[in-house]
Amino acid sequence: MTDKKIYSASTTAPVNIAVVKYWGKRSVKLNLPTNSSLSVTLSQADLKTHTTAACSSTFTENSLWLNGEAQDVSGARQTACFRELKALRKKLEDANPSLPKMSEYYVHVVSENNFPTAAGLASSAAGFAALVRAIADLYELPESPTELSKIARQGSGSACRSLFGGYVAWEMGQAVDGSDSYAVEVAPASHWPEMKAAILVVSAAKKSVSSTAGMQATVNTSALFTHRACDVVPKRMEAMKAAIENRDFEQFAAHTMADSNQFHAVCLDTTPPIFYMNDVSRAAIRAVEALNTHEGRVVGAYTFDAGPNAVIYYQEKDEEKILGFLGTLLAPEVAEWAGKYAKVTPEGYDNGSFEALKDGVSRVILTRVGEGPIRTHDSLIGADGLPRKR
Repeated sequence: MTDKKIYSASTTAPVNIAVVKYWGKRSVKLNLPTNSSLSVTLSQADLKTHTTAACSSTFTENSLWLNGEAQDVSGARQTACFRELKALRKKLEDANPSLPKMSEYYVHVVSENNFPTAAGLASSAAGFAALVRAIADLYELPESPTELSKIARQGSGSACRSLFGGYVAWEMGQAVDGSDSYAVEVAPASHWPEMKAAILVVSAAKKSVSSTAGMQATVNTSALFTHRACDVVPKRMEAMKAAIENRDFEQFAAHTMADSNQFHAVCLDTTPPIFYMNDVSRAAIRAVEALNTHEGRVVGAYTFDAGPNAVIYYQEKDEEKILGFLGTLLAPEVAEWAGKYAKVTPEGYDNGSFEALKDGVSRVILTRVGEGPIRTHDSLIGADGLPRKR
């Protein structure tokens, strides 16, 4: 008798924001990076992708819905993830013939983000991590997060880091087949739970130059790129790991800001130049530098991915200073929490230097270091195998 059951599994996966950036591929097909990278996983209480994966002999094609809209699943990135996960399930079925033949069924995937997609907030990282983790749970795969990270990497490079919580390294590896290019946990969230972040959402619009297109243009044209990948990043990776191990925020901040600056300098050195930051982004940098100078120590560390949004890392003990200062610079409706903190105004600085922040920041997301993917019983797929109306 034909098995017509709909099998499903659901998970949530986090956003991660790199403090040592991944930029450039030595293999586009396998998403193999030209340098290692390191990130902080952010709390899913604030930023997450929720994904349900289902399979059934009654399904007639692979399908994906994101935020209520049907997506094309014929692309190389999605196809690679489906293929690799099905192959792992097939091994289980070959070893145990009594298992349902899920590897032969089409898959339906439904995903929802609680943050803007393709706006520099690592949406593809959380999305592909959730997709891989949900299908792995659906197939009851025994592979570790590190093994699964090799598959997530083929969907989106930084997705491999979102399979872990806390502080995560993506080791670039050397093998041509990508077998040693995977993510590992540097330290769990519990090692340094005081780490927090304020994300200044500068623009929720889709990026004008995608990360994939931008990084390959950099690889092909930037004279600074080789120096960064071969000389700077390897040393910075070790220094950042040491800073995390020692919970040394001053060193963590120094390396975070230096790496963000160099990453964007390399983008600027690309032909034609790539501008992911704007005047609002630069005002955020000036604001963090002013506050650190005012305090006589480093209390905040800015970083920017391939987009204009500022991520400001800080320790919980300094939250009043960080948010008190931001509360004086941002529009009242954006900094709705500002009344909880005493205003901080650095002496010797004209607020005109930060004026762009008032009109340019549309939202602030306050979050902290968090955990990796979490399995959930909240399904996004109904009994008919289609997206559930919510």
